[in-house]
Amino acid sequence: MLEAVDLECVRGDRPLFSHLSFSLEPGELLHVTGANGSGKTTLLRTLCGLTRAHAGEVRWHGTAIHKLGDDFHAQLAYVGHGNGIQGDLTPAENLSVAVSLSGSADIAQIGKTLERLGLAAYHHFPAKILSQGQKRRLALARLVAEHKPLWILDEPLSGLDVDSASLMTTILMEHLAQGGLIIITSHQDINVETKTTLHIRIN
Repeated sequence: MLEAVDLECVRGDRPLFSHLSFSLEPGELLHVTGANGSGKTTLLRTLCGLTRAHAGEVRWHGTAIHKLGDDFHAQLAYVGHGNGIQGDLTPAENLSVAVSLSGSADIAQIGKTLERLGLAAYHHFPAKILSQGQKRRLALARLVAEHKPLWILDEPLSGLDVDSASLMTTILMEHLAQGGLIIITSHQDINVETKTTLHIRIN
């Protein structure tokens, strides 16, 4: 379970949000919305432990994440606005690096993951030749390859065509059905069937 307890975040001297609390259980999705600059990305980075809250804390299974350190990050897959891929490496090499760094032993599944995301034909080419949509799919392929329980995703559908967005929605539903947790920002509707979807709008 992931909990936010009385979170307050500021940018400069401007409060972005305060007294923000929620709890997210396995199989649940949290959809964060708000205008550009409202603090959505700051919230996600705070939940990842990349940004420290001005007040309050984030807890993973009851323990503050700053106390867990790498043990928490080993359970987390984060995809931000940037795709986080290395252009000189092939798609297969990018996934191999991600899987190795995450401690996963599922390297044999890399080919299947690339095929499912429509990238198998490019597995020997450097990732820098891919289109923006293909690069986004490669970034999202890490989610499938790494097998982390907690996914935190900043506008994951951005740059995807209709078919790719539909496939990503299916992958999100599969993760939730397997007991995963997802926190997502998106300006688009998230048509994900799940037992519980929480909504937070940052004004």
